[in-house]
Amino acid sequence: MTDPSPLRAETIALPHGFFTRQGGVSTGPYASLNCSLSGQDDKHAVHQNRARAAHTLGARPDNLVGLHQVHGPDVIRVTSPWRPGEGPKADAMVTDCPGIALGIVTADCAPVLFADDRNGIIGAAHAGWRGAVAGVLEATIAAMLGLGAKRQNIRAAIGPCIGQRSYEVGADLRDAVLARNPEDAIHFASGARPQKWQFNLPAYCAARLQTAGLTDVTDLAADTLAREADFFSHRRRTLAGGGPIGHQISVIALPAS
Repeated sequence: MTDPSPLRAETIALPHGFFTRQGGVSTGPYASLNCSLSGQDDKHAVHQNRARAAHTLGARPDNLVGLHQVHGPDVIRVTSPWRPGEGPKADAMVTDCPGIALGIVTADCAPVLFADDRNGIIGAAHAGWRGAVAGVLEATIAAMLGLGAKRQNIRAAIGPCIGQRSYEVGADLRDAVLARNPEDAIHFASGARPQKWQFNLPAYCAARLQTAGLTDVTDLAADTLAREADFFSHRRRTLAGGGPIGHQISVIALPAS
């Protein structure tokens, strides 16, 4: 059995990783590093998978915290860990507490990790299109600034998510994005079918981060739908007619003192 081997952003010096679906103990449709506690996978296997991810980054498994993600803009300041599966309803977290690891689970939405290495402040956000439009990325930056981070020091990395070629959307999504800013039409390409478009979620997230004043933004450009061997994908599951699905995890940690 192989160990987890996450993708990393070269610009972020603190321990972090965008984990693939490989390197865990789950089986069947959840194979193998499924890290979601909200599905039907064996909970003992999920806990083992999450512990593997934490150990890979040098963090204690009981210090890896997650959220009940709801596709909104709310951000939680983490001052101490909570029990696995008992996180609050929110889509982003920030902390300045050594030893804490922040985990975001995804299966097409964009995981975004933030770090102000100089001041020891980190953040993690779940940015589906709804949360991104609602401002979850800007809210995460604001929460980090509230802890003492400096905007010019914050580095952000956009992890594996659905790519533009894989993400056909309808008029409802496009209208919601453009209602906020018509200039965001640049993130849509014409679809193969009438009244369909291809939405560039990672580019949209990067643009929002840059407009918020971040000058160091990395996009790992890993399409979750296209790379079935590496990533779980909600859209892939939907196109296949449904069924169970796992989720990968993205984690950033502050080393213990």
